[in-house]
Amino acid sequence: MDTATTPGLEILFTRQQIHERVAEMGAEIIRDLDGEKLVMVGVLKGAALFLADLARAIKADATFDFVAVSSYGAGQRSSGAVRLIKDLDEPIEGKNVLIVEDILDTGLTLAYLRKLLLQQRPKTLRIATLLDKPSRRIEKIDADYIGFSIPNLFVIGYGMDYAEHYRNLPDICLLTPEHPE
Repeated sequence: MDTATTPGLEILFTRQQIHERVAEMGAEIIRDLDGEKLVMVGVLKGAALFLADLARAIKADATFDFVAVSSYGAGQRSSGAVRLIKDLDEPIEGKNVLIVEDILDTGLTLAYLRKLLLQQRPKTLRIATLLDKPSRRIEKIDADYIGFSIPNLFVIGYGMDYAEHYRNLPDICLLTPEHPE
């Protein structure tokens, strides 16, 4: 699927803009790590592509693990209830941990994950999000590393979906009103 040939999509951030910003974020994370090891915790499914690109941008000893949570279902609005579907495979006690999320929206998911992971007593716990949507925040939570700040728009592509579709778009796009459902 190519963004340029898919009707009803408007590009918000191009693959080149994403690539450049992810590289900058990787440099910030490397600087803050100061040579220490890192465990990157990707939030499935939306952050998978972002985590892969960010991991390549971080020139450090890094491993990954994944968690899966649910708060959306098939629609465009969060249900407000967050539940853990898949937990970490390895313990994180005493480790530098970076939660990697596609979008920080209401904050409910990341506040839930932060509380859950802090119970395991990591050395550090930071958050990297590709997109930050501060106007929708319900829970007070901020990311340590932010790719782009956006207004209250529903975005797809680069791992983000609408009813499990469009994750494979290389750009971050908006569904426009003429989009065929």
